Amino acid sequence: MTKLKNCAIRNAVFLLPLVVFGAIAAPSQTRSTPNAQLASKELNARVDALLKKMTLEEKIGQTVQYSAGFATGPSASNLTYDELVAKGQVGSMLNVVGAERTNHYQHIAMEKSRLHIPILFGLDVIHGHRTIFPVPLAVAASWDPEAAETVARVAAEEARADGIAWVFSPMVDIARDPRWGRIIESNGEDPYLSSILARAWVKGYQRGDLSKPDSVAACVKHFAAYGAAIAGRDYNAVDMSELTLRQVYLKPYRAAVDAGVATVMTSFNSINGVPATANPFTLTQILRKEWRFDGFVVSDWGAVAELKNHAIGDGPTVARKALEAGTDMDMEGDLYGTVIAEQVRSGKIPESVVDEAVRRILRVKFALGLFDRPYANVGPAYTPTPQRREAARKVAGETMVLLKNDPVEGVGTLLPLTTKARKVALIGPMADDALDLLGAWTVAGNPKDVITLKSSLSERLGDKLLYAPGCGLLSGADENILKSVTFASAAKSDANEPVPDDNKTIEDAVETARKADVVILALGEPTNWMEGEAASRAHLGFTGNQEKLLEAVVATSKPVILVVLAGRPLQLKWASEHVPAILEAWSPGIEAGPAVADVLFGDVNPSGKLPSSFPRSVGQEPLYYAQTPTGRPAHGDLSRMPHDAAEKFVSRYMDEQNSALFPFGWGLSYTRFSYANPAVDRSEVPVREVADNHQPVTTVSVEVRNTGSVAGTEVVQLYLRNTEASVEQPLRELKGFTRITLAPGETKRVSFPLGFDELNFYSADLKKTVEPTTYDIWLGGSSLATAKTSLKIVE
Repeated sequence: MTKLKNCAIRNAVFLLPLVVFGAIAAPSQTRSTPNAQLASKELNARVDALLKKMTLEEKIGQTVQYSAGFATGPSASNLTYDELVAKGQVGSMLNVVGAERTNHYQHIAMEKSRLHIPILFGLDVIHGHRTIFPVPLAVAASWDPEAAETVARVAAEEARADGIAWVFSPMVDIARDPRWGRIIESNGEDPYLSSILARAWVKGYQRGDLSKPDSVAACVKHFAAYGAAIAGRDYNAVDMSELTLRQVYLKPYRAAVDAGVATVMTSFNSINGVPATANPFTLTQILRKEWRFDGFVVSDWGAVAELKNHAIGDGPTVARKALEAGTDMDMEGDLYGTVIAEQVRSGKIPESVVDEAVRRILRVKFALGLFDRPYANVGPAYTPTPQRREAARKVAGETMVLLKNDPVEGVGTLLPLTTKARKVALIGPMADDALDLLGAWTVAGNPKDVITLKSSLSERLGDKLLYAPGCGLLSGADENILKSVTFASAAKSDANEPVPDDNKTIEDAVETARKADVVILALGEPTNWMEGEAASRAHLGFTGNQEKLLEAVVATSKPVILVVLAGRPLQLKWASEHVPAILEAWSPGIEAGPAVADVLFGDVNPSGKLPSSFPRSVGQEPLYYAQTPTGRPAHGDLSRMPHDAAEKFVSRYMDEQNSALFPFGWGLSYTRFSYANPAVDRSEVPVREVADNHQPVTTVSVEVRNTGSVAGTEVVQLYLRNTEASVEQPLRELKGFTRITLAPGETKRVSFPLGFDELNFYSADLKKTVEPTTYDIWLGGSSLATAKTSLKIVE
């Protein structure tokens, strides 16, 4: 084990310890294991008894996972799965969906394998299984943990009915660059918001008891820091200090582990030169020793075999490094099952390392009750129930973010729409595109279940609705993208069809707009294969000729409402300058049409807030609100810069504002909210009191008033800045939020606790600490909050 210990030395930037007068680190505490089920003596006794009966080949078989269906990478094998299962040489399968298919393999495992160990079936269940909800980034825009829990709970029920006891969700990677396609699976850019939602997703999937017949084992991913891929390019390397890793990127994973998540998936990237799938520092030191994680770790698709591409060894070497680092299961890498046994027999790998990996996997299988209830009940074909459709519609309504709703001369604000308009034009390629409204990563979803925006508006407006598609999502100029889509998407039936003549369809759309009193433009990007994994973009505008369509319709001078239907933040600068009303509707899922229509017509007052900053230009990426300070901050007007040395030699772009077009936490309502009288209960608190008890030491509060004429829900947000820390801290950090609903004229005082959890930071020697300092505190409806107070931490 000496080699393993040596490998566990921190592989990040080394920082010299910094002694700060008055700083107090958090006291060490003995923590119980996060998941009591996996730690139970009875369960582990069953695991150990079974492990003693297993041959080396049977043990290794438990660490092997193969796909028998949909693939997200090159397939590893031309194997007969029936034979492997019968021999006990495969422990898990993915992409096997449906009770009949899973039962086929499970019967072989339970009836023909020597020890009758059940197969664990896993699947990418990302934002619903059969009932497809909005994508996770959209769910994060609700700022509602109950919404995330609802999505996970419904998905768990449906997945388990299909024989799936393990879902590869939630993804909690901090994502600060929308060029990275997998941002749509994340909770956005902020570690506090992502941590709250991570716990909610785990709670919804696992229900607090893995043995329940309608719960599944969740899998938090991708460990670690996958969202910080350099240049936003998927699978790329990650390079950051350990301080940033701990203070920002690891927090949501830790929250999921503390919530009892049963499994963890490694990431494809390297972290400071060490691939995550073979990284003992993250997988053993942090995950196992510091966080006391008792579940098992699975690689991402083929990640063990792909370690060869990282040039850290040949096949046997990388398999050994991954296993010893703490990757317990090899997903479609075809290495553990082929090269581990020989290395155990030769003494290169202690059999105890294999035993520990198998022990972790068996714990989860026993906890799920698979040994007692291995089979799924075969039922009727799935159809969305009214109750689940209603749940999907409610969640989708909460995710909508009203980015802009400026008054139009002689008309007033365009939203909410009224029935007074004689004619409403619905224009755009996303208006009636069921597949792309469904969103990316919908393995078991069916576009036939989607109600489109065109369908919903037709039902509401009848012959008042005019419709024109306007253009395609892609154009002839997008030849390379078209080839990619054609290769990737067998489900998209129009992928091989000729690209329409957009010039003609745009002309038709302009004529349609001229006949209407108001225009709804439904634009976005082809979400099904231009978002998610392997979907990085260098340009973040609308795809195809949609921008041309937008400008042509706006040129008619008709009032325009832009509905953006895309899973990731897009570049909307021109639209923000020329369109009076913009609604970010994301990828809404099967209830896309009804949910968007509810918001457009005011049946639902929008309450969503952005979980990710929207850029003015792609050149700003990665862009996020929690920037650290610089010695030369930019304060003045950009237009003065060429003539003012004080504005020239500061940290800014010469050709664009530094700020986001729409910042983190932003979102309007059909009413208005005011914030007044922020205050802390205690303006000064001794540093020792904060560090010692880990309980709130004071409370900060603010009065929130609905100053409009309709009821509305506001997300009240709390931001802090440590102004005198020994290590520079962000200009603002989210440290609390809550959703409140207020009637017109109603006022409510909203309070947040402040204690060690909110006030600590990582010191230069990588310890959580508090110091004598002053905290600036802001409360408001976005990261631009202006209601301000302060708290002083004293000796």
